[in-house]
Amino acid sequence: MVMNTTRRSFLQALSIAAASTAFAQEASPKPLPIAFSTLGCPAWDFGKILDFAAQNGFAAIELRGLEGNFDLPAHAVFAADRIADTKQQIAAHKLRIACVSSSTEVGEPDVEKRAKGIADARRFIDLASSLNAPYIRVFGKSSDSAKPVSPDAELKKRVSSGLRELGDYAGTKNVTVLIESHDDFTSVAVLQEVLGRADSPHVGLLWDAFHTYATSNEAPEVTLKALRPWIHHTHLKDAVGSGPDRKYVLTGRGTIPVKKQIELLRASGYEGFYCFEWEKAWHPELEDPSIAIADYSRVVRGYFGEGKS
Repeated sequence: MVMNTTRRSFLQALSIAAASTAFAQEASPKPLPIAFSTLGCPAWDFGKILDFAAQNGFAAIELRGLEGNFDLPAHAVFAADRIADTKQQIAAHKLRIACVSSSTEVGEPDVEKRAKGIADARRFIDLASSLNAPYIRVFGKSSDSAKPVSPDAELKKRVSSGLRELGDYAGTKNVTVLIESHDDFTSVAVLQEVLGRADSPHVGLLWDAFHTYATSNEAPEVTLKALRPWIHHTHLKDAVGSGPDRKYVLTGRGTIPVKKQIELLRASGYEGFYCFEWEKAWHPELEDPSIAIADYSRVVRGYFGEGKS
């Protein structure tokens, strides 16, 4: 009798465990090649970021500041005595670091500022290499990010030179340097020119699909066709309005063709991450990241045909 009771208890426990496992698997969506930038969750610590990403079906995160600190190589979680543990945490959550994003402007004309920016970018390359991240992000340069203009010949020359210099260093670390389509560097013609002149296998493009569409008024079909060989990573976000009155909104609720951008990337054979950039750090009034980032996962999962959006 005791043995029957024990056997019955064992089977009941086994059934409960199986049900719990099934529930956990259902509660955590299967990861898609989606990521989000930590720019969207400036108040979260690294542990919360990893937990949230894993729970919401993300495959990777892009590092763009942590807890208000944008000098990522100096953050405590990446210190020499902690980085091994940090990497273990990332692996335990079955995540990857999609990109390590710097603030370096490779087109900076001031000699001292330029030298500091290049040195900072090298630090970011070193960090990316330590984290097995394939990319770092840099900017071109803009005199006024609110009013982008077409860059002149000297600026484009400096940008190409800076990209090539950093690419030479990044190649020794198994990292690629990506210029983001941002500010004055959003048009196909300009990006083709600077990337062509950089002429490096370790230089590419972070396609911020919002800016090429909203700033340069280029259809995603045009941008992708012209720049696809250089595109390694993406930033995706939605908005309503135009010009200075444009406001970011949850994915799929605005006028930016995010779904079309994703469809075109998939059809092109793109194998990188589809990264959500929710600019909460710059716009505190935006929806809380726990809402916006989870919503992006749900909506994009629908775009991938794995659920209703």
